[in-house]
Amino acid sequence: MDVTIAIDAMGGDHGVCVTVPAAVEYLQKNPDDTIVLVGLADAIEAELRALKASTGPHLRIHTASEVVGMDESPQLVLRNKKDSSMRVAINLVKNGEASACVSAGNTGALMATARYVLKMLPGIDRPAIASFLPTVKGQICMLDLGANVDCNAEHLLQFALMGTALVSAIEHKNNPAVGLLNIGSEEIKGNEVVKQAAELLQQSDLNFYGNVEGNDIFKGVTDVVVCDGFVGNVSIKTTEGLAQMLRGFLREEFSRNVFTKLAGLVAMPVIKAFRSRVDHRRYNGASLLGLKGIVLKSHGSADAFAFLCAIERAAEEARGGMLHHISEHIEKWHHAHQQKMAEAS
Repeated sequence: MDVTIAIDAMGGDHGVCVTVPAAVEYLQKNPDDTIVLVGLADAIEAELRALKASTGPHLRIHTASEVVGMDESPQLVLRNKKDSSMRVAINLVKNGEASACVSAGNTGALMATARYVLKMLPGIDRPAIASFLPTVKGQICMLDLGANVDCNAEHLLQFALMGTALVSAIEHKNNPAVGLLNIGSEEIKGNEVVKQAAELLQQSDLNFYGNVEGNDIFKGVTDVVVCDGFVGNVSIKTTEGLAQMLRGFLREEFSRNVFTKLAGLVAMPVIKAFRSRVDHRRYNGASLLGLKGIVLKSHGSADAFAFLCAIERAAEEARGGMLHHISEHIEKWHHAHQQKMAEAS
């Protein structure tokens, strides 16, 4: 299945210097797909010339006259920048001209604009930010990572349904295991919202593993880990900080003296393999789930390789029929819930 990806070429800390090279490299690997670069035409064309690349049937420019700043208010962006590269790219998804949208721009503005333009899927109250993380067994999908600071039990159930659908679409797993992030594995642990969410998950037709603790995430105990956005955002940023610290420690130890430098040269193949396995850039691209369209948020500081990974993730979601999977899971849950309510009455 060929897909068309709309890219907010102006978004992020680096703009076209990152988004355009990533788009060109993506098309070299996937020549049957189509990329639409949205933004200031002069800036995009200049970057294409520098790369000795040109537009064509599979690489198009869609002009947008405005750019969203990384520190702009989402409300003001929504109200005043209707021709921003971010909004125009999302509009292409809404109009069916693109299968998905990728942006490294302002997270708040992207979420607000995507929710306003695309609307929510039936049965979903709030969008959630989901991303994949490496584990000893492969990778795991974790959500919410910051879209919703305060959640109720119903929201956590919806996140579980969407996370399950995402894993089904990306990894083609029929019955992914779902874990609920908690301070202990016992049923009595956690606050009331988490306890109520556990009850709802047990009553659903999802493959609910039970509570998981923070140290279970990277063991790959489950395929999906569900939490509210406050806990998820703190967890993911703590993980990123730890990874950076360990890389720094490793660099310091191998450069301490001539002997450690020689040891570093001998160990270089192992070091490179280790860096590749824990390279956060490979997991760049967080999905804004619950919308009537596929939208991926790249890190604002992403380089071309990381942004390429976000484009590839968007294409995987489009090809895997992620929206259909979410709608199917929500519809099944509502049907089962209505049956239980009828039986109870």
